[in-house]
Amino acid sequence: MLNSRNLLSGKGRYLFGFMLLLFISVICAAFSMTDSADFDIARREVLLRRIGHEILLQSGDSTSRVLPVKKIAENEYQIRFENDLTFQTDSLVNTTQRLLAKDPLVSDYIVNVLNCGNSSVVYGYAISKNKKDDIVACKGRRQPVACYMINIKFKPNDLTAVKKEYLLGGLSFLAFIGFIFLRSVKPRKTLHEGEHSSMFTLGSVLFDAKNQKLIINDNTIDLTGTETRVLLIFALSPNEIIERSRLQKEIWEDEGVIVGRSLDMFISKLRKKLELEPNINIVVIRGKGYKLEISA
Repeated sequence: MLNSRNLLSGKGRYLFGFMLLLFISVICAAFSMTDSADFDIARREVLLRRIGHEILLQSGDSTSRVLPVKKIAENEYQIRFENDLTFQTDSLVNTTQRLLAKDPLVSDYIVNVLNCGNSSVVYGYAISKNKKDDIVACKGRRQPVACYMINIKFKPNDLTAVKKEYLLGGLSFLAFIGFIFLRSVKPRKTLHEGEHSSMFTLGSVLFDAKNQKLIINDNTIDLTGTETRVLLIFALSPNEIIERSRLQKEIWEDEGVIVGRSLDMFISKLRKKLELEPNINIVVIRGKGYKLEISA
């Protein structure tokens, strides 16, 4: 009996399973990274408040408040104070370096101290993971008492950027695997019960694909499932060249193994079963494939 093949059989099933496993892995990794990143970002905001607290203490103020840290851009935060203050440039640099060293997401960052009145930058410096790239000027100077805001901009190389790249890369790879999967699994021409195309007249031979039989001069010859599939391909394209690679792919690829001599064996068996009809023959087209020749 000619069975319709499931598209997810053989190699297709393994490809589908691999895709599903990969997709689940990407989603799980993304959620895991998101949870970790959210925790680390919340921890960063606590460290920024701690920087503000220590700057106030160094200014001699132990009673006024550090206002809530404000996120002013994707990777930029602002520390604000309730009252005016003064600060020493060296102490500010050392305090930020010491506390931000505890943040696992931080590598490079830029600090700008702004005057609240006109938003002008009164002091700034850049810290890098590679110390020789640090840019720190005007050390040893104390700034006058005024209203200041401290803006800290981090280089976007933290886990958020990594997470986005990981997700984009993972989804792109999944799309590529899906494309290969769909290209490699082709629907095979199958015969469904009740369709008139299950019967073929090849010269004086009646080919019953549904019941896997040949009827030649009132003689009934049984066919195997593979013989039926091979002959069906020829019957759908009589007197046309069928490439050897196409036959191998459509008949055996889903089993995951293609053996070149297997095709020759089934062609030979079919020739023998068609011997009773001299006007039909499966001929070899050298360098191309085979052809089912039906003479008038």
